Amino acid sequence: MNVVCLDLEGVLVPEIWIAFSKESGIDVLKRTTRDEPDYDKLMKWRIGILKEHGLGLKEIQSTIAKIEPLDGAKAFLDSLRELTQVIIISDTFTEFAKPLMEKLGWPTIFCNSLEVAPNGEITGYKMRCEKSKLTTVKALQSIGYDTIASGDSYNDLDMIKAGKAGFLFRTTDQIKNDYPELPAFESYDDLLNAIKAVL
Repeated sequence: MNVVCLDLEGVLVPEIWIAFSKESGIDVLKRTTRDEPDYDKLMKWRIGILKEHGLGLKEIQSTIAKIEPLDGAKAFLDSLRELTQVIIISDTFTEFAKPLMEKLGWPTIFCNSLEVAPNGEITGYKMRCEKSKLTTVKALQSIGYDTIASGDSYNDLDMIKAGKAGFLFRTTDQIKNDYPELPAFESYDDLLNAIKAVL
């Protein structure tokens, strides 16, 4: 039994924080897990920037409402779901993901949650579990699944390396250079064919 585990941002949809950076004019918010391997450090820094600018969940959700899946993402996901089970494993938040899941045809997503004050200020976040991507693929393996994973960032590497097969997708040159043993693809067709070959 196989299950494909995909990252969300950068793989199926644009990076939410980059979109919000453009919309808000706060250039430093372009920093993502492609740049910062320490997710806790990155999120605490983001929450600090939001507080400094008086921005909260409502403003980010308003940006997310305008985000469309990457070109070809839904067709890729549909083709993949015809072949095998697919779970999106993301470090994003339930409060961000819902409109994007609707645009992708309601795939299954495992993600985290935000702590939000009554006035809409984001005060913190709650990880679903420690090392959520690796922990999730190991849990799937423990119930008899072979995992095949793909992602684009530092926080995807553990889940990519832990499975039966793993692929980088539209990642940075730095990550490709640091992990030359991981096949890296730029097109959905190439990624789909690589996954088909190991199913």
